[in-house]
Amino acid sequence: MKSVTLLLLVVLSASFAFAQPDLLDAARKKITASDFVGAKVDLTKLVESNPKNKIAFQLRGLARMGLQDFYGAIGDFNFALEIDSTFAEVLNSRGEAKINLGDNAGAIPDLDKAIKFNPKLTEAFTNRGFAKYNSDDLQGAYFDFSKALELGPVDADKYFNRGIVKAELGEYISAIDDYTKAIELDKDDPSLYNYRGVARYNTNNFTEAIADYDQSILLDPKDPLKYENRALARTAKEDLKGALDDYNKSLDLEADPETFNLRGILKHTLLDYDGAIADYTKAIELDATNPTYFDNRALSKTEKEDYAGAVDDYTSSIELYPTDAESYYQRGLVKLQMNNNYDACLDLKHAEELGSPEAKTSLKKNCK
Repeated sequence: MKSVTLLLLVVLSASFAFAQPDLLDAARKKITASDFVGAKVDLTKLVESNPKNKIAFQLRGLARMGLQDFYGAIGDFNFALEIDSTFAEVLNSRGEAKINLGDNAGAIPDLDKAIKFNPKLTEAFTNRGFAKYNSDDLQGAYFDFSKALELGPVDADKYFNRGIVKAELGEYISAIDDYTKAIELDKDDPSLYNYRGVARYNTNNFTEAIADYDQSILLDPKDPLKYENRALARTAKEDLKGALDDYNKSLDLEADPETFNLRGILKHTLLDYDGAIADYTKAIELDATNPTYFDNRALSKTEKEDYAGAVDDYTSSIELYPTDAESYYQRGLVKLQMNNNYDACLDLKHAEELGSPEAKTSLKKNCK
């Protein structure tokens, strides 16, 4: 009787062992279909029946990543690595989970090991590139994104990633080449045109930048940043009316303080000081911690001969940024126009001490 029972157990164990690959494949399909909950349930049954199945832990970790449970994913990846410490794909996934948690310093050693155990694992170079980029190691990110492109398969994202790094390194011409290659592979991504537009703007190629922003807006007309970018390029082309239209569209989509500030600068240029003051006021209402908004409003108030209001704004700016020589200098000039020479000279002296050459000249002229 005992031998029959033992034989039955062996048969059942063998049947389950053969079934495990099918269950793993089913779980993979669920992950691919974004059924992360279903995959996690199935894989939990698998690891409970076979706690040495490293693939089951790997896949359950991926399912947890799909559910944004990055700590849980790292736990599963740890179990898989206890079974096989050279499992490159799991080291890569654990590194990616750490990146999602903001632990870039912890991710890099995992990704180094993944690359050591599998030097052709493209995803590990891509993820290490992200971790290095997030750690401000732009040259390291440049190398890793280039290596990912070398290993392939080539796709738009890989060119885009490297283009971003090149642009931040000031290599705008080379960045444009990468964005262009990305666009050739994916002509329907509005972000690619937008970023190429920014790179072209930074090379003073404003006409082509505007063309890129046009295409980006055509593909995604609900993004306020794209209108703001086009407004900057139109301003550079001295199309101030077109720029104003774009700022208006941007603000219709989102009340952003910096956009109000930029539109205020444009209105000041157009001599619409009341409109500029209104925009700076909106910017300050949304973000009262930016001294530039107070400085800009002070300039427009000065043009309106509201000298007391200008002094108040410069004072607010100085309270936020007490080492800005320009604010002391400008406040001093306004006080001179108010015939408050004593206080004006104190401001000019302070500006000179902070390094303003203009204040030094004004001191010699007005404060004898």
